Amino acid sequence: MKFFKYFEFAYLFIAAFFLFEAVRIWSEERNRAYLFIFFVVIAIFMFFFKRRFRKKLENDKH
Repeated sequence: MKFFKYFEFAYLFIAAFFLFEAVRIWSEERNRAYLFIFFVVIAIFMFFFKRRFRKKLENDKH
């Protein structure tokens, strides 16, 4: 189960990377920056979704 805990934080790392890229290209390619912001939202959603799912599995196991 520890593997899944670390994997959750990969989503936060991915979100931070996409946010950095969106800020970096904001003035040059606004449409692409919006796409990166969309990916940030999806990655953060996946972090909380996977976290809730993992905790639910841990509680069912005990």
